Amino acid sequence: MSTPQRQALTELADPATLPNPYPVLRRLREASPFVEFGGALVVVGRHADCGAVLRHPSASSERGMSLLAPAVRRRARDRPSFLSLDPPDHTRLRRLVSKAFTPRTVATLEPRIRVITDELLSAAATAGQLEVVSQLAYPLPVRIISEMLGVPLADHPRFAGWSARLAHSLQPGFGVAPEQAQARAEAADLAGDEFAVYFRELIALRRARPQPDLLSAMIAAEDSGDQLTEDELIATCVLLLVAGHETTVGLISNAILALLRHPDQFALLRAQPELAASAVEETLRYDAPVQLTGRVAKGPLQCGDVTAPDRSLVMLLLAAAGRDPAVFPEPDRFDIRRAASNHLAFAAGPHFCLGAPLARLEATIAIGEVARRVVGPELAPDGLSYKSNLNLRGPDRLVVDFAEITRADRQPVG
Repeated sequence: MSTPQRQALTELADPATLPNPYPVLRRLREASPFVEFGGALVVVGRHADCGAVLRHPSASSERGMSLLAPAVRRRARDRPSFLSLDPPDHTRLRRLVSKAFTPRTVATLEPRIRVITDELLSAAATAGQLEVVSQLAYPLPVRIISEMLGVPLADHPRFAGWSARLAHSLQPGFGVAPEQAQARAEAADLAGDEFAVYFRELIALRRARPQPDLLSAMIAAEDSGDQLTEDELIATCVLLLVAGHETTVGLISNAILALLRHPDQFALLRAQPELAASAVEETLRYDAPVQLTGRVAKGPLQCGDVTAPDRSLVMLLLAAAGRDPAVFPEPDRFDIRRAASNHLAFAAGPHFCLGAPLARLEATIAIGEVARRVVGPELAPDGLSYKSNLNLRGPDRLVVDFAEITRADRQPVG
């Protein structure tokens, strides 16, 4: 028998809900935590409960992604990404990768991020239109991660295509027709195979002749005589591409859309550019690029006042937690002065997003430059549509009309 909560889950998966899922998420949060499907699924939406589960040692990431996307075939599930591992394997892989992905490395990328942002905005100025996704939010992070990994410029478009197809493997399985889920899984598998073939060749080149790039650093990374295997290297590159690139695209696009819909906040950021980092944090809370994640209960797992049975899937509604009024006053109000650093958009606990500093830096520079240089911005009529991805949220088209995009070295007037 269908319950109101199950009906809300079905409504959440409806493509018609994509433009604004937050009323449905509010209902789910207020009803949470609750159990569905005879204990197979536990839904958690309150901030305190989500944070506690993310940090709980009995909340397993193993099989979590495959349960959220059950149609993904065995080949994709066998890639040893540390996103879907538990300690000690997760600890080992993350420690090795972290040595090649330090905050100091990220900080050195700031000049390059600014150069690319300038190139992209200058090109849009010449074209007379800014389509945020294709002209800024998508190419900026894909160029950065490609350059970090040592991928030649000519291959960047291939990277973007793989990223888009692999992102479907992060879709939840509920509310999706079996044939559609299977088609997405097959596309993701094919992209993963193509990616693996490409990187096996690139890894061989870097082993023979290391370069000053992230892939060479990951190959060389070692801890107590341990190194990443070739399969682990490939899986980590997939993770950096999809989890790092796709989510940053959504973050930048969602931030610019929120600023366009709140002209007072756009004007405030323009007047006080030092608020750019705070605007990024508010976007992560207000319109998170990753809407939900999953954990599997290893033994009975307490989720608020509900106990998740052993081996049940715990669905964490991160986007609902970002608008929990128990933590964020007036949660449906977009306020870039809020300094909402206690959101869960990058998760928490052992799986806190390794790429969070890079995503924050890219988004801070991108939206700061848009606010500084784009004069008279307005959302174009019929200029907004959303990509058909419930989990990785963001527009697939966001057209901005403007009076002018000034040069990087000239401060706009007004």
